[in-house]
Amino acid sequence: MTKPKLRPVKLWDAEIATETRADGAVIVRQTGELGPYPRVISERIEHWAAVAPDRIWMAERAPGGGDWQRVSYGALLTHIRAIGQYLLGLGLSTDRPLVILSGNSISHALMALGAQYVGIPSAALAPAYALVSKDYAKLHEIRDQITPGAVFADDLDRFAPAMDAAFPGLPRLGLRGAGANWEEILATVPTAAVDTARAATGPETVAKFMFTSGTTGSPKAVIQTQKMLCVNMEQVYDCYAYLKEEPPIILDWAPWNHVAAGNLMFNVAIWGGGTFHIDGGRPTPDGMAETIRNLRDVATNWYFNVPVGFEMLLEAMQDDPALAAHFFSSVKLLYYAGAAMAQHTWDELKQMAIATTGEEILLASGLGATETAPFALFQTEPQASPGNIGVPAKGLTLKLVPNDGKWEARVKGPNVTPGYWRNEELTRDAFDDEGFYRLGDALRFADPDDAAKGFFFDGRVAENFKMSTGTWVAVGALRARLIDALGGLARDVVIVGEGEDELGILIVPFRPAAEKMLLGSGALDDATLWGQDSLRDEISGRLAAYNAGATGASLRVPRAMVMIEPLDLDRGEVTDKGSVNQRAVRSHRADLVAALYSDDPRVIRA
Repeated sequence: MTKPKLRPVKLWDAEIATETRADGAVIVRQTGELGPYPRVISERIEHWAAVAPDRIWMAERAPGGGDWQRVSYGALLTHIRAIGQYLLGLGLSTDRPLVILSGNSISHALMALGAQYVGIPSAALAPAYALVSKDYAKLHEIRDQITPGAVFADDLDRFAPAMDAAFPGLPRLGLRGAGANWEEILATVPTAAVDTARAATGPETVAKFMFTSGTTGSPKAVIQTQKMLCVNMEQVYDCYAYLKEEPPIILDWAPWNHVAAGNLMFNVAIWGGGTFHIDGGRPTPDGMAETIRNLRDVATNWYFNVPVGFEMLLEAMQDDPALAAHFFSSVKLLYYAGAAMAQHTWDELKQMAIATTGEEILLASGLGATETAPFALFQTEPQASPGNIGVPAKGLTLKLVPNDGKWEARVKGPNVTPGYWRNEELTRDAFDDEGFYRLGDALRFADPDDAAKGFFFDGRVAENFKMSTGTWVAVGALRARLIDALGGLARDVVIVGEGEDELGILIVPFRPAAEKMLLGSGALDDATLWGQDSLRDEISGRLAAYNAGATGASLRVPRAMVMIEPLDLDRGEVTDKGSVNQRAVRSHRADLVAALYSDDPRVIRA
């Protein structure tokens, strides 16, 4: 049988150099120099406003799901100059930045870029901190770190309780609701102060503060300079070289308070004069319908989603060949992150692309962090299975340090943050004595003899633990295998067994897969659904099949329990985008961990 050809896509041809030091550390980098980049992101806005003023920069659905509303590059520049003047008039500065509470929207984007244009940082916060949190604790912690000078939200009425609690007395800027002043803001006439502030903005200017998820304590304000953002975009375009000739067409839902969306996806459109369509959907049973609706309108040439989102999209395309034909018509790269992708999802995506187009479409992933702006490593070689995160971006040096039988990853380069705002101790601890940022991740070589073959994520250094035998458990790699083994029934798993003789897992369930397996179960509550004998037997059987091929106590998982109570944002068990903190769950769910090692009837034995 003839192997399908790969859809043509121009990407980097990375030449990798390695060095093994006397202390055992391995240095990995690309040879060659990174291309030139501008001083500030706004230079790209000014460029496209001059050469393609009518090209669409951003589009979003009208409230209530109506038609697309669009803003051109010419209008973008006009609006951000007006906003910059308005914010300068409020006395905002690096020491008094702008806080943005609401989610992705054109007005959110304009406010952030307007602030950047005149050298004022902004901080986009997870809307859940204001709308889901019960005590607003994270908002108070963030307020005390960055001392904001004003707060913005699309809907002032919706966010008023959070503003009252965490930001009393600050000027409120908003699109609608009591006190909305959006028209006034956009009507502001720029003065010479805007041009003066713009001219004073340079590579070391703080463009924004991005907060880590807070799953390991209080959210940390990571400094994002203009240089970081510009370098990172040049690294991205060096990798995704086809975007230099083909402006990116993006449809994306991921929240801008996270670095992958708020920096990479957001800026990649501006850099290449592309169009960013805001997807009002999400990879949830209810939200995916909106994503599907939008994908019928927008043919992207680069598509990102988390693995569960790809699973839902696959299910929709299997029932709708026209959707599949439109989705695959222009896309040249499928990119996943945020969680491990199951092998069956990987295989089905490739098979669907081939069946629809006759071509294989590159499916890939990478590794980054808020502190790296985020693009750091990426894989551009076709793979037979998920997980390979590739090689370092040009201009970035990867250092791998031996650590309890693992390779701890550290990076150094111009896209790495100078540190954490107003926290010298945290900044000092984040870097080693050579100035390499400690990612906190462990990696393993895809080929021990050839770093050019890339690396696999080998768990968070702080997540790994020892069993009673003294054997280390590599949580990251094991978690990926178990999610795959459970075949869609688990959105994630939390691995337990520290100090125990055998491992167990707490399953973060994926209800749609269970309902698909048990017809007519949609009306059951969660506890009743996951207590069904047939479903428990299925989980037991899948774990047993996995264990049959697992060698050693640090890989076998003979016991499991489904978590019925949702993960708690306030306790740091999960971020607003769904990333699970293993240690936080093990700590806060100590009762479930204890029950897992008892005769509790909820325990599922493999």
